[in-house]
This record gives sequence, structure tokens and C-alpha cells, in this order.
Amino acid sequence: MKQEQNLAYDTLIAGGGIAGIVTALELLQQGQQVCIIDRDTPEKFGGLARWAFGGMALCSTKEQKRMKIADSASLLLKDWHSFADFNDEDIWPKAWAKEYAEHNHEKVYQWLNSLGFKFLPAVNWVERGLYVPGNSVPRYHVLWGTGWELVEVLIAKLNPFMAQGKLTILYQHKVIKPLYQEGRAIGVSVLDEQTKRGFDIKAEQVVIACGGINGSTEKVKAHWHKPWGEPPRSLLNGANPISDGELHEAVAELGGKLTHVDKMWNYAAGIRHPQAEFEGHGLSLIPCKSALWLDHKGRRIGPMPLVTGFDTNYLCEQVAKQEKPWTWQVLNWEIAAKELAVSGSLHNPYIRDKKFLHFVKEILLGNHRLIKQLEQESQDFLVADTVEELAEKMNRLTDESYIEAGELRQQIQYFDQTLSRGDALQNDDQIRRIQHARQWRPDSLRTCKPKPILAKGRGKLIAIKLQLISRKSLGGIQTNLDSQVLNEQGEPISGLYCVGEAAGFGGGGANGFRSLEGTFLSACILTARNAATAISKQNKKQEQH
Repeated sequence: MKQEQNLAYDTLIAGGGIAGIVTALELLQQGQQVCIIDRDTPEKFGGLARWAFGGMALCSTKEQKRMKIADSASLLLKDWHSFADFNDEDIWPKAWAKEYAEHNHEKVYQWLNSLGFKFLPAVNWVERGLYVPGNSVPRYHVLWGTGWELVEVLIAKLNPFMAQGKLTILYQHKVIKPLYQEGRAIGVSVLDEQTKRGFDIKAEQVVIACGGINGSTEKVKAHWHKPWGEPPRSLLNGANPISDGELHEAVAELGGKLTHVDKMWNYAAGIRHPQAEFEGHGLSLIPCKSALWLDHKGRRIGPMPLVTGFDTNYLCEQVAKQEKPWTWQVLNWEIAAKELAVSGSLHNPYIRDKKFLHFVKEILLGNHRLIKQLEQESQDFLVADTVEELAEKMNRLTDESYIEAGELRQQIQYFDQTLSRGDALQNDDQIRRIQHARQWRPDSLRTCKPKPILAKGRGKLIAIKLQLISRKSLGGIQTNLDSQVLNEQGEPISGLYCVGEAAGFGGGGANGFRSLEGTFLSACILTARNAATAISKQNKKQEQH
């Protein structure tokens, strides 16, 4: 039975992730009555941001200046265009790229500082580029406290408005579609997923903040980037099943434009989540630069070896082309303790809980805690004393015995022999990239000096079974710089806005084909604040009339 809810609001926000929360907070501070409708449970309020590492691509920051990094909005925009591979029709994605480059310092960095947030002093250099230039300089800032801290602090700022009756949050409710009347959005149609009762809620403005489509692996496969060939037969889900793209389709039926849905930011190094919450739940690793990346038969993938930190999309493309939907990284304990990390707040407790001395100790001495944890908890993380034992364990995880111990040993020894010749005589692209990375001080602390994998004293051998893992949508609902949803003719739909990942982080595809990394949480904040500013201006105009 469907009925209209008696309550009406100034603004309805469909989604309780970071983009929705920031939009709500900004509007509440301006005196609005706001309702957030979220599909998840209260303890998961904040969406993927709660579990995020908290990395942000920012320029001209105090942290960069301390490290003598000369950065600017113009350089960031140049790098952005290089990586994005925009076409002539990407008018709004280009506009949002420019908006981000020119205003990330003011609208994101300074805003976060004003709320008391800090960043780790070391600025990281990621997505340096492979065939095309990426980040010319380091600009990846890690939020001290991770995304967990970000969510908790912002929720604490929402709580007084809850107590005052200014904010309503409906959990475990699904927004079916925006309501549209006489040329404007007037509310939403909602389903209570617990009672299965449907009803409508009225509002002056509706903000879509539902995330992307990558929570549905079927949609990921359906929209797979065609130049990459057929999608992988299986891939892990590193997003959230509730981010299924259904609200995107509802907006399209209303006349909104969807664009660049084949552009995605997936990762090549996923493992099955040790604490899986749903079928196919994956955990994204930050893979080791010094590990050998092998195919299903234990042969090194090439001709160009795979090395993380330069072009994530290239890694995904190469892994997707493999004969089997899994690959292997083979390394030793020393490399793993120095280089291996897991993306997100859960596996970075010293950053999340802001225990600086513990964090520094782990950097200097190695993250043995994490390696022991993965050894105990992950079925995809294998530890052995010998190559033969390792090959046997690898074969137990697959449908056939693809790994031959002699071949595996040969692959490792060939790499080791290259290293043993010394810097002057080595001719391996992976080693060159490691040496290049180590020239930057923060990377030298997190990357091993190249030396043989089978050398004595480097600990047990490790093999990690990796799969592609879905993460973020780079495409989405097209918006202008006020975060208004645009129709197929490029005109704004009155009363309807879209922010964050649902908007392809601005304009329906602001990142283009590749991201400079760290442009997601920060772009959620940027698009949300732009939406709130535009809504406030519109309301003031209406009041004046």
C-alpha cells in the first residue's frame, strides 16, 4: 500500500555517504529542514567513506610546501587532462576538472582544516603515469584518522540538528525515483525495505547521492570498457551491493543524462574479504612493487612487467586480458612487511586511531602485524618455506594444478639473477621503476631496495592470489557546476541535484578515463558544497520574490 508521508522538507538527500552528509551539513547550517534517506543500517552510515583510507589529491598545501613540492592549480589541471583522455564532447567533465584544480584548496583542504582535520606530513606520489604522464609531483595526502575519522566527526556535527528536529534520517529505506511535476522535482518515492511499505515524501529540492553502479558486478560487466575486450568471468565486489545503479536509471527515465558509464576505477589486486558481508565481497590490497606478478601458470606477466603506482587502469587492463580471472604475486616476508598494505581504515588501525609513534615504528620496522593477520585470516594469502611447498599450496586454490614448481623457481631465479648483476648490468623495467620510486623519500621508506627474492635471511616465501575488484564509477549522472542534473539537451532539471560518485564525481565523468587517485573523497566534498551553495542561492532568490 502506497501513501504520502505527512512530513515535507526543504531538501531530500538520497544517500548517506560522505557526499550526502556534507550536503546535509551545509544546508542545515543555513537553516534548512533536511531529510537523508539511506539504504544501509545506522552503524554503516557514511557509506564507503567510513572504510576508506582517506587519501586526497590536493595541491598547494602546507604539507607540499614543507617537502619543497612546487605544485599549482595549472599543473594539476595539466596532469588531469593528460590522464583523463577527454574528448571534444566532454564539456562538463572538463569544467569540473577545472573546478577541482582551481578550488580543491579552498573548498576541500581549507574546509577540512577549519573543522580540525589534519593530514600525514608525508605527501605520497601515486599514479605517476606509464604511457602518458600522470601526477607530475606528489599530491596524495592521507587524512590523519582515515575516512573513519572524517565520517565520525561529520556525524557528530549532524547530531545537534537531529536533536533540534531539523534533520531526519530514514535508514533501510530505498529511494525508488524522484517525483516530477510541472517541470521540476518535488520529492521522492520511497520504499521501506524492512516493512516493504512504499510512500512519497515531498521536498523543494532533491539531491541524488546514492553512489555509483559498481556495487553490482553484473552492471560492471554489462558496461565493461569495450576496447578491453570481454569482461572477466568473475570479479570481486569492493563497493557495496546497494550501489546498484537503479536510481541512475530512474533519473534517466525522468530525462536526466547518464554518461561515461563504461569508465570505472577498479583495482587489479583484490582478495576475498576475510570478514565477508555479502557474496563476492572483496578486499583491495595495495600490491608490492617488488613482488613478481605472475599469470595462472606462474609465468611473469609481460612483456612489460606489472608494477603498481604508475597506471592503475593499465594494471586492470592487463589482468583482465589474462586467460584465467586470477593472477599471483610472489614475494618474501621481508618485501611484504615493508611494502604490502590494505586499502582502507580497517587494516590501518594506527592511522585510523591516530597512534603516531606506533605508525612510525611500523614504517621503520615493517608491518609484521598485518602480514601475520593476513596469514591467519585470508585463504588467498599463502606462506611457505620452499618454492615446492608454495607451488603446492597455490595449486590447492585453483581448479587444476597449473603451477609447476620448477617453472616457478625458474621465474624467480631469472629475476634474482638480474638483480645479482648489479645496477650497471641489470636491464629490467620493474627494477628501473622501483629505483625511480625510491628516489622519493616517502616511497623509499615503503619500498625495498632491490635484492633477490630467494636470498637468505629474507623470511618465508609468500604467494597472494589476486582478482580484479570493482570499486568506483567514473561515469554517472551529468551535472553542471551547481551540481544540477542536466537533461539530454544540456538543460538543468529544476529542483534536482546530484553529488559525489552518482555524478561521476562531477559532470558525469570528471576524471575521464583515469583518475590521478585521491580525487574521490575530495570530489564528494567539492560537489556537495557546490550543490549546497547553489540550493541556498536559489532559495534566497525565491524568498526575495
